[in-house]
Amino acid sequence: MIRVARPLAVGLAAAVALTACSNPNNSDNAAGGAASAAPADKKLSIGFFGFAKANSFAQATWAGVQEYANANNAEATFLDSNFDGPTQVNQLQDAVTSKRYDVVIVQANDGTAMVNPVKQAVAAGITVVVEFTPVGGKYDTIEPQVPGTVNIIDPPTVNGDGLAKMALEGCKTVTDGACKVAYFQGFANYPLDTARTEAAVNALKAGGAAEVISNFVGGYTPDSGRGAMQNLLQAHPDVNVVIGSSQALQGATPLAAGKKITFVGNGGSQQAYDFVEKGTWYGTYAMPEKAQGSKAAELGIKKARGESVPEATDACSTLTDYACLGTKDKLAGKTADYSD
Repeated sequence: MIRVARPLAVGLAAAVALTACSNPNNSDNAAGGAASAAPADKKLSIGFFGFAKANSFAQATWAGVQEYANANNAEATFLDSNFDGPTQVNQLQDAVTSKRYDVVIVQANDGTAMVNPVKQAVAAGITVVVEFTPVGGKYDTIEPQVPGTVNIIDPPTVNGDGLAKMALEGCKTVTDGACKVAYFQGFANYPLDTARTEAAVNALKAGGAAEVISNFVGGYTPDSGRGAMQNLLQAHPDVNVVIGSSQALQGATPLAAGKKITFVGNGGSQQAYDFVEKGTWYGTYAMPEKAQGSKAAELGIKKARGESVPEATDACSTLTDYACLGTKDKLAGKTADYSD
């Protein structure tokens, strides 16, 4: 399932896990003041503002949020914006006005557009957890860009660097000479995708790929990936490596049958794991997203109940021992926590 300022290497992302702690009773941590700690016996209400209900990645996050909430005296609701940034902004503003939730977990479609509603939520005394994508104008950092928020982040630029690293390694498995790499962007003009694409393309070029093709939009479904692959093969039948969302590559992969092409996916679904295990894909950027949803709920509930929690958590280094770089050797013996 994309941001930009100072580039972070994947190795740095793997080394950074937890930074300074956030105390809900410290007014310096909230714009407009801190929320009162909820008593342990109060059932908390959580609003999960996810990418889209139809998206398997967001569904994995949601499964983790629900599981942790149900086990810890909380009730969660999925607010579906269907990948639409303005809709998500309106949903959060409505939630702030109605004071419907004690905790909100934000999986931002547009991290810049969500800054003001997130500030409003913090000022209203709502515990805000920023999950997966940063809220703010920087897409290369896990640090809070809105004071008072709790962040568990996989910076899109780090994601892009990781995809490029695996693609350059994958080149060596399919060609002895110059390597032509195609990058399927998820959505066109989508802030998260734009930043991730830029990071990946820059890393590929710096790493010596002879040609980088990045003018195809692969989307997040097998159908959109199949269409992008058909167009790619017509224009560049000599492509060696294709990078794209795990959903898109499920549609693209059958079209490479009999050709010396390998793939690098972006997603940790069971289907992606299977392709890597079989050797059909060189690797996949494997974030255990259900675990990240569970961790986001844990951080939010604990902060709402008055416990100190980290302000910034690097998801890959906290939840994996392989910096999310899911090559065959790294995923051996591991099980995906969601299915596309």
